[in-house]
Amino acid sequence: MPNRLMDAVSPYLRSHADNPVDWWQWGPEPFVEAARRDVPVLVSIGYSTCHWCHVMARESFSDPAIAAIMNERFVAIKVDREEHAEVDSTYMAAAAAFTGNLGWPLNVFVTPKGRAFFAGTYWPPQAVQGHPSFALVLDAVTDAWQQRRSEVEKNGAAIVDALASAPVSGGSLVIDFDPIVAELAGYEDAQYGGFGGAPKFPVSPVQRFLLERALVGDATAGSLAQRTLRATLGLRDPMDGGFFRYATMRDWSDPHYERMLYDNAQLLPAYAIAGMEDIAEGLADWISSMQQPGGGFASAQDSESTVDGERVEGFYYSLDAASRSRVDAPPVDSKILTGWNGLAIEGLAVAGRLLDRPHWIATARVAADFLLEHHVGDRLVRASIGGTVSSARATLEDVGMLASGLLELAIATGEVRFAEAARTLIDESLAAGSGGFGVRGGADPVLQSQGLAVHPDPSDGALPSGLSAVASAAHRLFLLTAHEPYRAAASEAMAGVAAAAQRQPISLGAALTVMSALAEPARQVVVVGDDPQDAAATLARSWHRSGSLSIALTRAQAVEWAAAGFDLMQGRAGTDGVTTAWVCTDFVCRLPTTVAVELRQQLDEPR
Repeated sequence: MPNRLMDAVSPYLRSHADNPVDWWQWGPEPFVEAARRDVPVLVSIGYSTCHWCHVMARESFSDPAIAAIMNERFVAIKVDREEHAEVDSTYMAAAAAFTGNLGWPLNVFVTPKGRAFFAGTYWPPQAVQGHPSFALVLDAVTDAWQQRRSEVEKNGAAIVDALASAPVSGGSLVIDFDPIVAELAGYEDAQYGGFGGAPKFPVSPVQRFLLERALVGDATAGSLAQRTLRATLGLRDPMDGGFFRYATMRDWSDPHYERMLYDNAQLLPAYAIAGMEDIAEGLADWISSMQQPGGGFASAQDSESTVDGERVEGFYYSLDAASRSRVDAPPVDSKILTGWNGLAIEGLAVAGRLLDRPHWIATARVAADFLLEHHVGDRLVRASIGGTVSSARATLEDVGMLASGLLELAIATGEVRFAEAARTLIDESLAAGSGGFGVRGGADPVLQSQGLAVHPDPSDGALPSGLSAVASAAHRLFLLTAHEPYRAAASEAMAGVAAAAQRQPISLGAALTVMSALAEPARQVVVVGDDPQDAAATLARSWHRSGSLSIALTRAQAVEWAAAGFDLMQGRAGTDGVTTAWVCTDFVCRLPTTVAVELRQQLDEPR
């Protein structure tokens, strides 16, 4: 039996390389093989820090008897959801037709044409606590395939039709944020804090939306944001400051101990904006610890550590600092994901600028330089590890999150090259889309060939959707360039999800953040001078408002930005030896000031 996983880019796939299952990697070949053998396909999706993925791997996929059934009756494909996000989201949507208990591992049975006809999550080798045995599931699927083929294929085709008929629809971008904030307040757990019951997640995009509304004077949003951020501290590891993915209990106890780059990357600027510097310090330290030798950030840290030869969830985090130093930390998934790295760059750049931590910004710069050298070129790379590049197609989240990170790094450093790279990404996205945003190279080719390349889910869950991310970057570009098509594209994208955001704001926090920015008058602050410690420059770096932009540049940098076509900097070269500040609204600027106190007064005035 060939071992097709041992050389995979994904550590998750490599962890399954020694299974007795005849695994295939994602691609057209396993579907061709399934058609040749006239057998169904099992698409098994997970990720390296997923606890129940590890459990099913140990219990079911390592069982020779179960593996023999799989190998005889199925073609089995193992997929890393982080590497192939589009595959995961497509089959997650299809799986919703069969089970409401969605999560990972996600196991989807499909026809050789890719049509899903049954799905589930964790199945043990023996039936337990309402979970049927995996062998029983395999028998039932085999029976359906062999005895009720026409019904199976009809149901699979119906699901494809349903997915294809649900595009993002247009709508109005006139939003009343007060009832949205009130509805979010209604989701709050009054006893333990946070949103909803168990399990408890940070819901970082919603927290960021509330913080942005607080900055434009919404006291209800501000107090709710402060309460939820304090409650979310229940997920924080007090030793190193990183946050766990979620808690299994309503009172924030019994966390699932995996730690995701995207959670911590989003929480860092949130705590910085909220003024909780000590929490931000721990988050920045943990993110920095995930930086790989080449410069990119690893995607996650496992929940399990090895104790006496056995994998045990949470053991490492139960130890004090001295005890931890004597044992191995949980392993890290060193896969470098473009989008998640963009979130980390953005978080470090924003927090570093607001809290005056230049070393955080320097860490972000190293990561950005790595991505620009190794992930941006003839095509945008989705993932890499140790110099090996994944064949997975980049998604809209990779475009938007990287562009946003590069823009915030450009603002924090004054280096226009990062803004130029971000502009190229957004320009290419607009060129690739048909009247909106797209991805150069298109959707996953296997999904395309099977008619499964549907509109990506626009909702924001634990992290921004690709649509929200790219719209946010386009709006930031508009604030720098005055190029109306950027603002128009962001507005049109958000209009398509505005109705859904008002109906279910908990699921569209990042989109609501972009809508809030678009709804506010564009306030722009430019400070030019060669003294980085000047009071006006310090004020510009620390000022943050929804829908606004503030940047401090040297005189040489201001000239470079203007020459590169960023209209906000045109005519703002300043005067030698004098720091000069401009405050603009929608690119109409007041007379410049050289007095920091006057700048403060202008910034404090209502728009």
